Amino acid sequence: MTDPYRGPQSSSGFELNQPTIISLLYLASFITGITGIVGVVLAYVWGGQPKANWETSHYAYHIRTFWFGLIGFVVGAILSLILIGFLVMLATGVWVAVRSVMSLLNAQKRLPMPNPQTLLF
Repeated sequence: MTDPYRGPQSSSGFELNQPTIISLLYLASFITGITGIVGVVLAYVWGGQPKANWETSHYAYHIRTFWFGLIGFVVGAILSLILIGFLVMLATGVWVAVRSVMSLLNAQKRLPMPNPQTLLF
């Protein structure tokens, strides 16, 4: 029996679905800096279109990751004046990377994010 909450399984290796693209853009932003903005714009645009049930949770997860990551980096930049901001920015970077990889792995399996509203992983 097909589970309506879980989409069809990918038959071959790597699938470039929309949540995967956003995750890759977030990860690429550690090198380019700008692709995270492209990723959140795509999350808003694609999140407003008809989609599979499992994708809905990924868009909410990506949007929260972007905004809370941005807040973390801004707070870290301000705190860098008293020399602890670099640790805050490092922790925020690790947090964004882990969340992006978790979404990437679930998107490849076409699984929803378990709790997209959480700030944890």
